[in-house]
Amino acid sequence: MSGMREISYEELDALAIGTGVLGTGGGTHPYLELLNIKKLYREGKRVWLLDPHDVDDDEVVAEVGFMGAPLVTKERLPDPAQICKAFCLMQRHSGKTFQAVMSSEIGGENGVLPLLVAAIMDIPLLDADPRGRAFPEMQMSSFVIAGLPLFPIALADIRDNEILLTRSASPRWTERLGRRLCTETGAMIATCRTPRTGRQVKDHAVHGSVSRAIRLGQAVMEARSQHTDPAASVLAAEQGKYLFSRKVVDVARRTTGGFVRGQAQIKGTDACQGSLFDVDFQNEFTVARIDGALTVMVPDLICILDADTGEAIGTETIRYGLRVTIVSLPAASVLTTPEALDVVGPRAFGYDMDFVSFHDRQHQEVRA
Repeated sequence: MSGMREISYEELDALAIGTGVLGTGGGTHPYLELLNIKKLYREGKRVWLLDPHDVDDDEVVAEVGFMGAPLVTKERLPDPAQICKAFCLMQRHSGKTFQAVMSSEIGGENGVLPLLVAAIMDIPLLDADPRGRAFPEMQMSSFVIAGLPLFPIALADIRDNEILLTRSASPRWTERLGRRLCTETGAMIATCRTPRTGRQVKDHAVHGSVSRAIRLGQAVMEARSQHTDPAASVLAAEQGKYLFSRKVVDVARRTTGGFVRGQAQIKGTDACQGSLFDVDFQNEFTVARIDGALTVMVPDLICILDADTGEAIGTETIRYGLRVTIVSLPAASVLTTPEALDVVGPRAFGYDMDFVSFHDRQHQEVRA
């Protein structure tokens, strides 16, 4: 395969930072996965990044990721062997050899997790994913938006339970059944989702997402080394927009049904003095308001960053007193069509509102 390049050891940190930003609160910094992949690199393993256009149309790609509540991953250490169990189960069931692996979502821990599979199984990592960010539910995928089925699904936990869901009535039923299994196994389970052909990846996936995460992380790292504003570097790298700053003053959070749900409030300072920013979350940040006025909503990305380091802050770690800068990045175009919004728009999260992109408005940026 000609369109491959090695992901360097130095790029691993940048990838982890970038996937944290694209995680929009879900999974946060994939610190434990980063330790795992660095260990594999020190043992001589390497991961090669493959351009999706260089996958043959009839070759098959694995899509892997953890399903569950982000908070649980801080209590139960991720095990590379667990995610490989789901991968191997799906490969046996399909009777086909996977030629590459890709992330179920480039955001947060699931953005780094497939590197472990790629290193252990000695196959390339695809520079693509089906979301371009993180979402809380399995059916929230560009493949589902395109009308492709969301079965079969392989699941594996740490107790040697391996489950194969061979068929479901709909993608939402796949999510419902998978979520129940996830809850029963402790709110975290490894998955290998429906195998996708090279043709399907070319036609429907979000391309360049791994490279995007690395680029974002490198921008943040460069800002740190130059002692400049890391949030500004994120905006410059992705043409995002500034939303708000500064201090987290309240968080209400609960883990239920395999999700972390709740709301956080940030009290403004400097240019935002006297204003209040509140944001809802379901694993990821979903809808945000400034002084009660609706400001930004899914599928646009709401990214809450540490004001000093640019590190992404997750829904499971956001807490009182943190000084933050909040920015928004535009959603991938595949997520903003009418068909897509039925799956990933605000109504899919239970809000009685139509999607209006923050990035399509005539918006005068205010910088703190």
